[in-house]
Amino acid sequence: MDTLTLMVWCMALGAIGAVALARTGDLVAQPSAAKLRAVGYHLSVFLLVLVLSGVLPRLAPAHAPRLHWLQVLAGPVCVALANFWIHGWLAAGQRDRLMAGLLRGSACAVPLLALAVLRLPVEDQLPAAAALSLAASALTCWLTFRAWTFGDRLALPMALGCMLTLPALAGLYVLAMELAAWPALTQAGVALSATLANALTGRMLWRRERQAWRTRESGSVPAVDPVTKVHSSAALVQRLVASQQRRRRTRREGALVAVTIFDADRIAIQVGAAGLNEVWMTVAARLQRQVGVVNPVGRYWDRCFVALVETIPGPGWLRGLGLRLAASLRRPIEVTGRNGDPVRVRVDMGVGLVHLAPVHPEVEDVLDDAQRLAEAARAMRSRAATRDPASGQPVPVEEARWSRRQRRRRERERAAASSLALQ
Repeated sequence: MDTLTLMVWCMALGAIGAVALARTGDLVAQPSAAKLRAVGYHLSVFLLVLVLSGVLPRLAPAHAPRLHWLQVLAGPVCVALANFWIHGWLAAGQRDRLMAGLLRGSACAVPLLALAVLRLPVEDQLPAAAALSLAASALTCWLTFRAWTFGDRLALPMALGCMLTLPALAGLYVLAMELAAWPALTQAGVALSATLANALTGRMLWRRERQAWRTRESGSVPAVDPVTKVHSSAALVQRLVASQQRRRRTRREGALVAVTIFDADRIAIQVGAAGLNEVWMTVAARLQRQVGVVNPVGRYWDRCFVALVETIPGPGWLRGLGLRLAASLRRPIEVTGRNGDPVRVRVDMGVGLVHLAPVHPEVEDVLDDAQRLAEAARAMRSRAATRDPASGQPVPVEEARWSRRQRRRRERERAAASSLALQ
């Protein structure tokens, strides 16, 4: 490594380190698990470039054997950390079993395989580590693009960042293996790919964190409705229509959630119009947090909020969502009363959940069905209702028979009850 190439890589490391330092300051100011993961990711990229580019071997030539181990492990460990982080960023566990399984599996398997690579002959270790890193990174890129096809708008720029990672990783391992004496201009291209990939993924990380921050009760969610800052009814219907078209293509299952508040007049008398607006903002924020920031929430009309969960692992997943959401909305809401003092109010609400098959009825019919289920849920103990797949009738979400085995058992119970009645 001559002076010019050393300067190129030091500039790249400076840019990557600046992003990591900025995120560290953000973490210190407002600690959170997401920010901690982001700092860990940027630091892993910094160490990856430092080890594979040749800067660290030049600074510490006496530790060549240990640096060789670091070069073998750096790529797989960095990619595994990225997959672990991006699993949460994409909310993969809530959207797609394949996506969640592959990201979790690769995050666990890649470091173990990297350790196994150390058992190979020394001359084969770096090529094997390079192949492992590139394969895992390509998998991440494909899964992120797959999330974009599910309607996640931030996933496409993230996929572009993952694509930039591929030439950066390949070039870094070529340098580490000393396969070619690349000129400074070629190495500058590899360094630029690594820097842009780190910057773009960091930008998408930050934007998702901003979305999550806006869903806190003390703040708001992305604004269209002037009070609650969620989508208006018109914007929400447009999102539903676009989602329907995508799911016809992807053949994915989804869900529509409706939350209806029945005692708005009582709350308005108790705390006034300003306090009622705080109730609407809290209800919207709690709904957004339960469905995740990747899924749109809208105010369909003044006392009804609707959320679209475009992809779900399966219909049985709705049981947990409905119960968690109902429990969250039953918690007291602290608002400002008429005289400026804090007042705790409880809302009388119902939650309706509609399972969306890959091809479902018109959007207006689905919205009407979700509202009817929310009204029916008012008379149920759990305050969350859905349509039983076997009978088609509104039932508490915890009693819905989603699996074929459950439906067959319910049909047998119904047949047995009918035969006893005839006797």
